[in-house]
Amino acid sequence: MTSPSAAHPWPAALWLVRHGESEGNIAHRTAYAAKADSLDVSVNDAEIELSELGRRQAAALGRWLGKQDPGEQPTVALVSPYVRARQTAEVVLETAGLARPTVLDERLRDREQGIMDRLTWQGWQRRFPEEADRRRYLGKFWYRPPGGESWADVALRVRAALRDARDDLAGERILLVAHDVPVLLVRYVLEGLPIEETVALSGTIANCSLTTYRAGADGLELERFNDVSPLAELEAPVTARD
Repeated sequence: MTSPSAAHPWPAALWLVRHGESEGNIAHRTAYAAKADSLDVSVNDAEIELSELGRRQAAALGRWLGKQDPGEQPTVALVSPYVRARQTAEVVLETAGLARPTVLDERLRDREQGIMDRLTWQGWQRRFPEEADRRRYLGKFWYRPPGGESWADVALRVRAALRDARDDLAGERILLVAHDVPVLLVRYVLEGLPIEETVALSGTIANCSLTTYRAGADGLELERFNDVSPLAELEAPVTARD
């Protein structure tokens, strides 16, 4: 993205949060531990809720956020409409004591999996071996499963959402609550990270981790990445994988 100017000033800050642990995250870990072909979930991806731990993670982040300087706290929230992201934003803001305008933006939703939905890597290779070969050939960033999205597809919508934020929310401090791939692709768009470096970070974004940017001379500049220190009060582990 270009340097700030009088015509296109920037938001003052951007606070990126991945949703707290969800029931889908638990099903994912359980399926892989059992070497199962599919995840045991009964609702579609958009309707998956936070786990009990996920709610505690969001509350811990909210308590931490509520202790920050009021002049540094977010002034507006942009949130994926998926239930787990909405629940995270609601708990964070309520616990922090921050009543903030909240905009649901479908461009911040998780990557759509298409035929891969609810399948483990093992199950996908067994049921769709030709697609697994095609993914290996094209690479993780460019491969689009039938009925789903590639990382490049998600980058396009993330880029559009950030452009609108730049134009419509100049000077605001934005809390953006989304999912691991969109969070990584914000870095790809804002920092111009190489594709290989972006993909290498896949699976590292912890639930309720915090990634922050602040406006500088050349646009939004990274301050912290995948920071889980605001969750230090929790005894339970912080998960990173879906």
